Amino acid sequence: MIRKFIQWFFSSYEEPVTNDVYSKLIELQERIEALEAENIETSNCLYELNSHIEAVDARIDILTVENWSGKDV
Repeated sequence: MIRKFIQWFFSSYEEPVTNDVYSKLIELQERIEALEAENIETSNCLYELNSHIEAVDARIDILTVENWSGKDV
């Protein structure tokens, strides 16, 4: 591993390392922004699904109470 570093360090490199680091930094920033947008979209979908599940659960509770209270035991 150290040998690879030494070879890299002493090898001739046309493009400065700073440009490569900067381009990688920009690429990572774009990926982070895309992931944050996707995270917000996923969170919104989960909240919507949770709301639908709670509505169905409430309706089931209402139907259960109506069915049990309407019958004489």
